[in-house]
Amino acid sequence: MMNYIWGGMIIASLIVSVFTGRVEQTAAAAVSGAGEAVNLSISLLGIMCLWTGISKIGEDAGLIRVISKFLSPALKRLFPKLRRDSDAFGSVVMNIVANLLGMGNAATPLGISAVGKLKKLNGGKSSASNEMCMLVVLNTASLQLIPTTLISLRQNWGSASPGAVIPAIWICEICALAVGITMVKLLEKRF
Repeated sequence: MMNYIWGGMIIASLIVSVFTGRVEQTAAAAVSGAGEAVNLSISLLGIMCLWTGISKIGEDAGLIRVISKFLSPALKRLFPKLRRDSDAFGSVVMNIVANLLGMGNAATPLGISAVGKLKKLNGGKSSASNEMCMLVVLNTASLQLIPTTLISLRQNWGSASPGAVIPAIWICEICALAVGITMVKLLEKRF
């Protein structure tokens, strides 16, 4: 579906640029945007490598077990059917910790791994389990104590105070999490 949306947007922009006589500006903007995207990707690559390495070291050192014990009371309520000694629980904890630390894109592989393990526990059904839905909500509206990706972007673009937006980010994230978790729990009871 997304291919059709993106394709439609590209075709529409080309048609508008032809009719408005701005084909050259459209081509220049496309090339400039592609270059900026590469620069942005390279600048974020360092952050992703750092956090991915830290998460691997933490996992190998047993830090995940310690953090999972600390987060266990909250996670029991969010994932009531998930056994604490399962591989899936460890992957969920890793993903939540990655999001709490503001790993951003580096948390995505951990989330994909966690969903894969939750799918195995779901018995191969084609519909998502309640645990899978909760994980998606926690990822989408994740609480980031240190939003490193956003701070890095603001710093790269010359912000005088890259971390000044953190309190506003926390308020938005807490509100989004509260609404998301409430909806998952309400729909879980209904269906």
